[in-house]
Amino acid sequence: MTDTRPETTAPDYTALFAQALQESPTQDAPVLRPVPAQVSPAGLPQGIVRVPDTAVPAALPVGHEVLAELRSQASMKIGEAAGADASMTEQDRRQRGQSIIRQVVSEWATKYAASGSDLTPQQERAVREAVFDELFRAGRLQPLLDDPNVENIIIYGDKVRVDYADRPTRTWDPIAKTDRDLINLINHLARMQGQGERALTPATPNLNLRLADGSRLAASAYVTPRPSIVIRRHRTRGQGLNDLVRWGTIDASLAHFLTAAVKGRKNIIVVGSQGVGKTSLLRAMAREIPSTERVGTLESEYELHLHEDPEGPEVVAYEGRESNGERGADGKLQGELTLSDLFPQLLRMSLRRVIVGEVRSKEVVPMLHAMNEGEGGSMATLHARSPQLAIERLATLCLEAGIGMTEALAYRLIAQAVDFVVYVRLVDETELVDHGGKPGRKHRFVSHVMEITGIGEGGRPSHQMVFAPREQDGRREPRAVPHGNISQSCLEDLVRAGMDRTVLQRPWGSWGAPLETVMPL
Repeated sequence: MTDTRPETTAPDYTALFAQALQESPTQDAPVLRPVPAQVSPAGLPQGIVRVPDTAVPAALPVGHEVLAELRSQASMKIGEAAGADASMTEQDRRQRGQSIIRQVVSEWATKYAASGSDLTPQQERAVREAVFDELFRAGRLQPLLDDPNVENIIIYGDKVRVDYADRPTRTWDPIAKTDRDLINLINHLARMQGQGERALTPATPNLNLRLADGSRLAASAYVTPRPSIVIRRHRTRGQGLNDLVRWGTIDASLAHFLTAAVKGRKNIIVVGSQGVGKTSLLRAMAREIPSTERVGTLESEYELHLHEDPEGPEVVAYEGRESNGERGADGKLQGELTLSDLFPQLLRMSLRRVIVGEVRSKEVVPMLHAMNEGEGGSMATLHARSPQLAIERLATLCLEAGIGMTEALAYRLIAQAVDFVVYVRLVDETELVDHGGKPGRKHRFVSHVMEITGIGEGGRPSHQMVFAPREQDGRREPRAVPHGNISQSCLEDLVRAGMDRTVLQRPWGSWGAPLETVMPL
């Protein structure tokens, strides 16, 4: 099986249509439909059009029924080998499995050639890889997980949509023959990850887990008409702020400021919509924490992977646990450990900072208390549509925590706990091409850094923009540039942490070339 599915020229639809009239449709030959554009062509300026979807999924030399039979044969022999050697480790089992798969596929290829259909060495290797993927990896999902440009994989039964970083969204062929096979594949992935008792069953119809490559999988079945799965890819894991400068997410001035904010122990909330790169920015900032510090991370599924960084700080990493589907006498799900359940234990670990991967529920209250009562320097991500709405989102979560908190107390807690809100924006132009025919791309960049300065009018937290877009003298910069607004006490803390105060006096920051977008921002 190839790692990626190459671009090809557009097929002759007239010939294909004539051929289709003479053939009976089969379940294994789905019709691939282009995904509708997110922008209406009627709303585009003249000369700007959608990028056509010309990708055609590549096919194996044989059908998946043959792969299923080869998988069955190899699985039986691998099981016999494991039974004969009780000391076989998982790594040994994989190595032995590769040898058995090679033997099984070679014997099958010989018989296949005898029928008059020879396989090329590349095709035989593709079959071996596909069988190995079925047994030890993610099956038909594996080519997508191996593609470094895939950002999201969205599955609804036999309908599969793939979001790319460098091209428009594409449809894909089905991942499994039936819904039952799809559920079995997801449970196979859950077993391979070793994350407790997580499984997709009628008793536990929702499943969330991390895959071996760090991707986050969310699945639902039995409560939806068909199994629904979303896999969020983390294409980068070891990047720092300098890498984000190179990619255009931030400029050197903002990188310098954020480094000082982390070292100066400021509490920071990274906000934005889904898929904009909040976790990537948070991970990059966390790498600026001195290696001598002890840090606690709290996540539903490990995505930061700070505990795997040999050059980073000492990390105590906590991960939530899903239930086994049963409820106790008190009505609570048995075996479930939420982030709010884990927070009290985390705070007993003699930590200097706490990092919450994503604030979604009542863990917001202990997080804000930890920010307010500790030494500072804690961080988290939050879904919000603007930096200002991040305050309202935090307040809403506090009120929904069910501990009797009032709105005034929630605002007061936020104002005392949070120092900066960093807003990340995504502009997706992969559906467009410019007047010269150059395709658009996705732009991810920080557009605002907002300082919380205390209690303001109406008891709400007051704030000011330290970095924000600027428009002046016919020039517009949609990315974050300094605005010169910062409280004196905070400025002094950042200067002591190593910040050059002249960074905040550069009206256009350190951005070099202007942001190249198809549509002006």
